[in-house]
Amino acid sequence: MTEQKDNNEQQEVGLYERLAQRTAELIEESKKNVDDALKKASEELNKAGNYSSEQMDKVTSYVRRDLVENANKARDAVKSSVDPQRMAAGVQSVFSRILTSTADALSEFAHKTEKALEFKTGEVTSPGTLTCKDCGAEMHLKSTARIPPCPKCHKTMFRKSY
Repeated sequence: MTEQKDNNEQQEVGLYERLAQRTAELIEESKKNVDDALKKASEELNKAGNYSSEQMDKVTSYVRRDLVENANKARDAVKSSVDPQRMAAGVQSVFSRILTSTADALSEFAHKTEKALEFKTGEVTSPGTLTCKDCGAEMHLKSTARIPPCPKCHKTMFRKSY
């Protein structure tokens, strides 16, 4: 039974990497929105077999969560990098409306998926730093892996930074 569990865990880690890579390729190639690209990549890998629909759904939610987190970071970087004092009034007004509209759309998307941004023991995620929501201890993942319990307090809820 343990061997089967290990095999399933390795499959999910490999599936995560393949799904994230294919989603990135589809976004770049087709300029599709994230949900369309993720759906298409998921369907392609599902047709290829070797994964249960439960695994596919679970890993798809992990990839979506990580993509949303990166979108939030990009939105925050855009907001903080624009210095409105350096722009002419007309350009500033137009640019401000565009940025506000974009920020609002990204904020709404982030708000709807906030629950999905919580990382839990047992989930698969990409490399980065996981911070325990209970004790603040950090785990540094160097590659895609299944999240273990906190090494310090053994709790199971984390926030991620890249």
